[in-house]
Parts: sequence; structure tokens; C-alpha cells
Amino acid sequence: MTGLFITLEGPEGAGKSTNREYLAERLREAGIDVVLTREPGGTPLAERIRELLLTPSDEAMCADTELLLVFAARAQHLAEVIRPALTRGAVVLCDRFTDATYAYQGGGRGLSQERIATLETFVQGTLRPDLTLVFDLPIEVGMARASARGRLDRFEQEGRTFFDAVRRTYLKRAEAAPERYRLIDAAQSLEHVHGQLDRLLPHVLDVYRG
Repeated sequence: MTGLFITLEGPEGAGKSTNREYLAERLREAGIDVVLTREPGGTPLAERIRELLLTPSDEAMCADTELLLVFAARAQHLAEVIRPALTRGAVVLCDRFTDATYAYQGGGRGLSQERIATLETFVQGTLRPDLTLVFDLPIEVGMARASARGRLDRFEQEGRTFFDAVRRTYLKRAEAAPERYRLIDAAQSLEHVHGQLDRLLPHVLDVYRG
């Protein structure tokens, strides 16, 4: 049996982690084995790389270093967590995956989509998410939510121009492949966002059960 790979994407403050927990609960109620994970991270080694990526430093990290670290963490994550879970038939709910790389390193940092695509194929082979939920909200709302959480990480300290580019990239990718992406209005209340996920759940179950 092959599992289902669902990724949750979106800018800072979009509520991906909270809604991932909600979706996992609903899937488990249906008797499905669910694995929750995140990127960058997901394994002890990949979490150490995450710290390098997110912790502010006096030494500026060049964009290529950032990109290669992201894919290094992803390679470990795929080998240790994602592929084994899918092989046993689980639903993997991952907070961010390669769409985030296209959005942050491609859109935000200005690296070429072709360079990212080359690394995507090198690290992932043919593996791509079965379904990607893009939690979309206005930039100012997301930045306000992120600031309210406390100290900002290295990415959260970026400015409006950076996050405008991130959001545009997410929306462009969703528009280009509507069969894989679903837009979630994350500016609404948590109750309304949960309602959007509830309406999506029958589709998720249908895809999982084939």
C-alpha cells in the first residue's frame, strides 16, 4: 500500500502548524495512520540544519548556502521519515516542503527556478506531494501574527518586499497546477479555516482510498 503525501504551505503567521494538528485529528478519527512532520527538520540531523537556517547570525548566509542546506535537510528527512511512512501506507502531513523552497529561496531570494528544480529532482527523484494546501493571507496580517509570537527568526526578520515575493510565488504555483493545490483563506478565524478543511476532507479520503 502506498500512503498519501500532503504538504501545508504558506507565509509566516498563516497557521499551518495549528491546522495541521486539526487535519491530523480528523484523519485519525477515520482510522488512518498519520505522520506529522515539518521542514526544514523532521529528524535530529535535519533539525540541527534547521537551527542553522533559522537562527540570526552576525555572519550573513549567502543564498546558495541557504538553498543547499534546505535540500541537505530534505534529503535526510525523505530517507528517515517521509519515504518509510509512505511505504507503510501512512498519510504524511508535512509543514512546508519544496514549494517553500521555490517561494522563499526562489521568490524571496531571487534564485532561479531552474536551479531549484535541478536540486528537487536530484534529492526527490519523482516524489512530489499528492496534495498541497496553501494557507494564504495578506502580508501585513501574517507579519503581525508572527511578531505577536515573540522573537523573530532569520526569515521572519525579512521585510515586506521579501514576503510579497514569497506570496506571489505560492499563488503562481497554485494557479499553474490546480489539480494538486488547494487555496485556504487563512485570514479568516480559526473556526472558518477549520470549516474549509472539513469541506476538503472527503476529497482527501477519496484520494487516499483510491
